[in-house]
Amino acid sequence: MKERVTSGVMLVAILIAIVFFNDSFPLALNIAIAVVSALAVYEIIKALGLANRWFLLFPSLIAAVAVQFLTVEHANLIIYSAYTACVFGSMLQYHREVTFREVAVVYSMVVMIPLALQTIVLVRGLSENHGMFYALICVFAAWIPDAGAFFVGKAFGKHKLCPEISPKKTVEGFVGGIVTNIVIIQLAGWFFSAVFYGGERHVNALSLLLIGLFGALLSVLGDLSFSLIKRSCHIKDFGNVLPGHGGILDRFDSVIFTAPFVYLVTLVLPMVP
Repeated sequence: MKERVTSGVMLVAILIAIVFFNDSFPLALNIAIAVVSALAVYEIIKALGLANRWFLLFPSLIAAVAVQFLTVEHANLIIYSAYTACVFGSMLQYHREVTFREVAVVYSMVVMIPLALQTIVLVRGLSENHGMFYALICVFAAWIPDAGAFFVGKAFGKHKLCPEISPKKTVEGFVGGIVTNIVIIQLAGWFFSAVFYGGERHVNALSLLLIGLFGALLSVLGDLSFSLIKRSCHIKDFGNVLPGHGGILDRFDSVIFTAPFVYLVTLVLPMVP
């Protein structure tokens, strides 16, 4: 419990530092997301028992990092075209060491994880003045319901949500996480409006409501999906980078599902009109 809270505080502190240095060093966000993306890809490859397959590992890490910096038009197409040729070319060369099924799983994860996390960088570019607020919401919309579910479930949880996949999750915690997310996301919008604009410019309550509600649902979907992957790989955590949480992927699995949704909602209904 203490380790979990300490790790959570450290992650929030890093995010605040990135926000603080956004004007003077905007690449800080790109670097942070690139590191998270690379570590997440490494953890999934290690969980699959393929970390010693350098011909899969190195191209995957390079692609995961490059995506977070090359955000110009068609950059992703170029990166993944090169990645595809490299990985499948290597499979032909080393077909005795790796199966098509293993390559397919790695390939799908290296496409999904970096591109999903890239939306945190992309959402910042939707507004020159409010971009970092949007980026923070991408992350908090995934972390807040997890924290809410943890504390509510610990206090009131009785009915198991998905006992075969995640035995500790409860229905009460699930509901508590949704309510917590809706309330805190709305409060975050109010705080942003009051502090940065003195209440003269209001946030879009409907946009924040959608993000709070569906962000919580997607957060649970992401958490359970990667829990299922861990069970398939017969591991408890993806790593031990974050005491109390496990690996980077254990902390950002829900963000991978939530961030793209926040980006899409913000495109249609900007959080700050």
